[in-house]
Parts: sequence; C-alpha cells; structure tokens
Amino acid sequence: MAMREEDLQAMIAAAFPDAEVTITDLAGDGDHYAAHVVSEEFRGLSRVAQHKAVYAALGGRMGGELHALQLTTAVPS
Repeated sequence: MAMREEDLQAMIAAAFPDAEVTITDLAGDGDHYAAHVVSEEFRGLSRVAQHKAVYAALGGRMGGELHALQLTTAVPS
C-alpha cells in the first residue's frame, strides 16, 4: 500500500509545527519520496539525530507504506 504525499507532509508537519517541509514524489508510485525539512528543533542535533526524529514522526511506516525516503534536514539560516 502506498502513502499519499499529503499524508507524508501532514505527519512531518504535525511533529515539527515550525518546519518548512518540501515533499517530492520521485517515482510517481507513492512509495518513493524526497523530503526536505527545515526546523529550529534540529538546532544542536547531529544529522543522524535529525533524521531519526523525522523517521520517528512517521510512526513506523518506513518499510511498509513508504518504501523509500530521500531525507535532507536543516536548521533555518
């Protein structure tokens, strides 16, 4: 089962209300997305910790509804 782009966006935005979230459908199949997430909540966290926080926001859907996520994170400049 695929995940809708809007659902992915909403899940990340719910976990990081201040975030600027950009989702790109990479394959048109609902299984392969790129996400760029910019949030003040990432300040002081390692890149690995930032990514873990985003994956946690997805509630275990990686590997199931969502097959692949090309993730980039950043703090606001």
